[in-house]
Amino acid sequence: MHDETSSLRVACVQMRSGLDRAKNVSDARELIAEAAAGGAKFIATPEMTNVVDRKGSRLLATLPEEAQLEEIGAFADAAKKHGVWLLIGSLAVKLAAEKSGPRAANRSYLFAPDGNVAATYDKIHMFDVDLPGGESWKESRIYAPGERAVVAGADVAQIGLTICYDVRFPHLYRALSRSGAEILCVPAAFTRQTGRAHWKTLLTARAIENGAFVVAPAQGGVHEDGRETWGHSMIVGPWGDILAEAEGDEPGVVLADIALQEARQARQRIPNLALEEKFEITIIKQ
Repeated sequence: MHDETSSLRVACVQMRSGLDRAKNVSDARELIAEAAAGGAKFIATPEMTNVVDRKGSRLLATLPEEAQLEEIGAFADAAKKHGVWLLIGSLAVKLAAEKSGPRAANRSYLFAPDGNVAATYDKIHMFDVDLPGGESWKESRIYAPGERAVVAGADVAQIGLTICYDVRFPHLYRALSRSGAEILCVPAAFTRQTGRAHWKTLLTARAIENGAFVVAPAQGGVHEDGRETWGHSMIVGPWGDILAEAEGDEPGVVLADIALQEARQARQRIPNLALEEKFEITIIKQ
């Protein structure tokens, strides 16, 4: 059971993952080690830590299924080596072949300090959008959506797991918070266009409306596959205060000390979780 009155140092690892999975793992492990050396006991990496590749055929041709995915063992070893709770924001994991063809999962892994997998979460909401300027994404062509929300009980905190585009669906964060989540994790690979416009606002809103800490490690910069991501990894307090933020899109680590009692205090001051009422909607047509 965690102590709400004690301080917990948390870290966001910001990356610029490319096509080489082994190199991405090596880069991530160096940054994880840096975060651990800085005193972090809960460390989170971004979405698609192991590979960023928008070309589905190329990705699926080389991606193994979970049992053969070497990244899992590498990050289990990192968690155990540093004695930390380690959230790998997500890994691309090939699923067993379906009738419609091969697809992958966009899957978070939470490792305990002993190296065991404490929880996994598959991204629920697929980023299928057409943006101004011709930028288009159809994530569902490559990835199968998850079907369950996850709150992981760790000895440092109750941790709600989400990934990137999930942040635009506030009912998910409401459900996680009502189920006890004190830290809401949003590992991401936000596009530069949407990140510039909405990243900070969305993260701050999720923190305020749920009285929770938000830990949001991000991909940043121009990737090998041609995509551009926003960076600006952030840690947000339950009152909406920005506790730490990466200045731009370069790889690195940001750290913040949090006290979980602040989440409880925020929920007492503005008890919207407790006072939420059911209602019906009436549509009046003219």
